[in-house]
Amino acid sequence: MTTDDAWRRTTKERGDIVTIGVDGEPVRACTGETVAGAMLAEGVPFERDRSGAPRAPLCNMGTCFECAATVDGRPLTRTCLVPVREGMVIETSGRL
Repeated sequence: MTTDDAWRRTTKERGDIVTIGVDGEPVRACTGETVAGAMLAEGVPFERDRSGAPRAPLCNMGTCFECAATVDGRPLTRTCLVPVREGMVIETSGRL
């Protein structure tokens, strides 16, 4: 294997466009992305902590819980581990 082979993309095309709802607002995403990835790509804010400081995913692998939100009624879901699908409902407020 050459160095060029090690750095190639695994896919060349993004998945189909879907729409998820984040705090009542439609957000476009592509299948194959995580909820956290879609929110970051679209500039959707995550929760703020008790002092009002913004929060966002730190690890993007499910360790830190900074991206936790309510996903389809399930509280404290790590959005960096959940793939998007059409019609998902994500609520970021009221987590803390």
